[in-house]
Amino acid sequence: MTEPLSYSLEDSLAVVRMDDGKVNALSDAMIDALLAALDRAEREAKALVLTGRAERFSAGFDLRVMMSGPAQATALLKHGSELLLRYYDAAVPLVIACTGHALAAGALLVLTGDWRIGATGAFKIGLNEVSIGLPVPVLAMELARDRLAPAELPRATLMANIYTPDDAARAGFLDAVAPADEVLARAKQEATRLAALPARPYRATKQYLRRATIDHIRSTIDHDFASLLSGA
Repeated sequence: MTEPLSYSLEDSLAVVRMDDGKVNALSDAMIDALLAALDRAEREAKALVLTGRAERFSAGFDLRVMMSGPAQATALLKHGSELLLRYYDAAVPLVIACTGHALAAGALLVLTGDWRIGATGAFKIGLNEVSIGLPVPVLAMELARDRLAPAELPRATLMANIYTPDDAARAGFLDAVAPADEVLARAKQEATRLAALPARPYRATKQYLRRATIDHIRSTIDHDFASLLSGA
């Protein structure tokens, strides 16, 4: 099987590019590759840049698996949730270069970044769960609550609003937007800046900021997924 992403070490920066040749769905193979890339980056890099292929960041969980049955859907949700929590709690600064569409769990992966830049263009970014007949899970709600402007939370979750990159920046999904051919360079520039900050204070402060959110998600995740998949 072809590796769904590439990893390169550029001086002190780990650069991970998702590219499955399609929509960068979060399949088990993609999730495993992303977790392995994070493990490697935490060992050898001072910061991590995560990006996608041209016009595609990630379309979220693999719908073929999600529609194949409750057991398979539950397993993928738990696997993907571990991915999102690991990236949200990454031991090194994490910069997201959102190269295009980012929907559902793809948008959540964007939200895990410490700094996030998106490509300008006719791209869709957002949490579309309610519009496709699913409630927004606690994990998604809490990541959105932590990163989005407060007034945007109901629009982004309950109302399933889908944003252009410029509107996504105003809402809080992104910190900046830039032309597509500049996004990765800008992301590397910011990652280099963050990597130059003292590592131990950065890590400790990040944990202080996010620990309560992570603990809450972990304490509710099993019950939440059981309710989601049972329709309760």
